[in-house]
Amino acid sequence: MSTEPPAAVELTGITKRFPGVIANSDVNITVRAGTVHAIVGENGAGKSTLMKILYGMQPPDEGTIAVNGAPVSFGSPADAIRAGIGMVHQHFMLADNLTVLENVVLGSEPRKGVALDFAAARAKIRDISDAYGLGVHPDRLVDDLGVGERQRVEILKVLYRGARVLILDEPTAVLVPQEVDELFGNLRELKAEGLTILFISHKLDEVLSVADDITVIRRGTTVASVSPSDVTARELAELMVGSALPVPELRDSTVTAKPVLTVKNLTVTGADGRLVLDDISFTIHAGEVLGIAGVEGNGQAELVEALMGIHAPNAGRVTLGDRAGNQRDITRASTRHRREAGMGYIPEDRHRQGVLLEASLWENRVLGHQTRPPNNRGPLLDRKGAKADTRRIVSEYDVRTPSIEVNASALSGGNQQKLIVGREMSGRPVVLLASHPTRGVDVGAQAAIWDHIRRARAQELAVLLISADLDELIGMSDTLAVILRGRFVAEYDPRTVTPEQLGSAMTGAGKEG
Repeated sequence: MSTEPPAAVELTGITKRFPGVIANSDVNITVRAGTVHAIVGENGAGKSTLMKILYGMQPPDEGTIAVNGAPVSFGSPADAIRAGIGMVHQHFMLADNLTVLENVVLGSEPRKGVALDFAAARAKIRDISDAYGLGVHPDRLVDDLGVGERQRVEILKVLYRGARVLILDEPTAVLVPQEVDELFGNLRELKAEGLTILFISHKLDEVLSVADDITVIRRGTTVASVSPSDVTARELAELMVGSALPVPELRDSTVTAKPVLTVKNLTVTGADGRLVLDDISFTIHAGEVLGIAGVEGNGQAELVEALMGIHAPNAGRVTLGDRAGNQRDITRASTRHRREAGMGYIPEDRHRQGVLLEASLWENRVLGHQTRPPNNRGPLLDRKGAKADTRRIVSEYDVRTPSIEVNASALSGGNQQKLIVGREMSGRPVVLLASHPTRGVDVGAQAAIWDHIRRARAQELAVLLISADLDELIGMSDTLAVILRGRFVAEYDPRTVTPEQLGSAMTGAGKEG
């Protein structure tokens, strides 16, 4: 008589409280060995807190954890790693100034006698990379890697430590569609080798395509466990947020003839002397959203940084118009002057460029906007004004927090993003550079961010929208351009283009404009 093998992981009655909030309440999850088990829920639903408990980063206040049928108690991630559990965080934990090899072995350095045995580590990294098709090169500097490559390094790091259960927290939030397909291929290979994957996500179509089992968490507690074959994305969304899936769409045109951001023949070279932007020209008018589609690493980040004054261009001209229609050459202007002239900026990586995690919410409201009301009064910082406006942002943008005094690190990723969007929309900017504005947020927050962009567009905001979500780009753009190897290679009407046509142009397969 065959008996069912023990669950790889079993969480029973897990409860976790923080001051002013119950993050998890009586959570129950059973994860079958050798499966991909998805945990879905809104940002702030308690998914990440639950995974931090499983990974030994925080102790539960109540409840038990069992691994392979045996009760465990973790005092630190090192305990979880010894039990075969590894975690790839939504925001990567890599040191930019070290190589891939150094990052992977950090804290687990291989030794040959008293000396470090980097040759053995390099060979092991190559073996793991080849076995799962990760394409990781041990001697590359992490600072030179794109987000997709960084994620594969993080996965390899936990495999190197012998993990048999992998926790992936929002693993596709930073990936373009082709990279998502590659990741899912990697996950299927890991599963085929007997590994178990805990897949934290809110992208319901992806969950349905990759998961064997799904657990839904709402407001900190488990509300359903379902099989992907038994539910639709719409039904999952209703379980998560109590409403149907939002749709990105602009509806009526609000495009005017008034140019706001004019870019002519912009050329930028990278630190290695390579051309990263090659003769880029475009104009965004008041009330217009220009969407830019492209596989990550084709010049989008450099374009935004050149427009924000973070990197000086080698050639070209950037002009910014104000609400009265006056044009100003800002090609050599500082980032501060561009902000004061009405540029808003939602960065692609909120932790590296968007928020100070160890600063309070109201201090983050001031960040980058310290020279303008309501954050200043003359040369002095206006704390009272900044705090009052932070409360407004928290209310208008549904930032879920017990207080504006808590550090940004206490918020879920989606709530951090809503705070950034609220800050950058404040003070009626004339142009918004929105780089992946809904990356890593749930369906409810996504709908809210789209709504705020729509409303600001109706009030003549010009928007440069960069996104890896092709449905978002098509639905939220008035005009669409495709960037490939630093050049604009095609332009499309969002009303008629298909994701397939865009994807084809993004990879250089489609030459039609």
